[in-house]
Amino acid sequence: AITARLLREGWRVTGFSRTDPGRSEPGYAHRAVDLMDGDALAAAVEGLAPDALVHAAGLMRGAVIGALDPAVGATLWRLHVDAASRLADLLAPRMASGGRIVLIGSRAAAGVAGRSQYGATKAALVAMARAWAQELAPRGITVNVVAPAATDTPMLRDPARAGTPSKMPPIGRLVTPEEVAATTAFLLGPEAGAITGQ
Repeated sequence: AITARLLREGWRVTGFSRTDPGRSEPGYAHRAVDLMDGDALAAAVEGLAPDALVHAAGLMRGAVIGALDPAVGATLWRLHVDAASRLADLLAPRMASGGRIVLIGSRAAAGVAGRSQYGATKAALVAMARAWAQELAPRGITVNVVAPAATDTPMLRDPARAGTPSKMPPIGRLVTPEEVAATTAFLLGPEAGAITGQ
């Protein structure tokens, strides 16, 4: 949804994922890479000097205390936090003044029973964004987190989540991917130049 929105607004988008999503729109390019492979990630961004970075990769696994799996926690950390950190570290130095970084977080960062490992990684994104916002402010680069409540995505319907059902947002319905995309697009645009570390 974020890619579709940005392409409609005239952005050129380079997508990183293990599998090519098969997009054929003008302005879209795919680079095959496992975001959890640091060496491959460094090679995949070669030659890029982007105006913006959006880290929207996500995976949800939940368990209650007493049943936590350290391997799951490590995977969540590598995808949500380490991949975001590596991408920003590689790409932010190449961004011109006025660049934008948006990380897709989650309301689970505030703490949700059965989602401690997931929520901890999303909370880490907030801390990183606030630190980077301070570091990059002199260059006019903003850094923010979009943290929606339960959003109607394939990840939400993943059978592996059966033990930890989603909590309905107070609005009485799931958030739509298009709503997340709209907020992200706004934060990437010129009117959001004074919003950072949020």
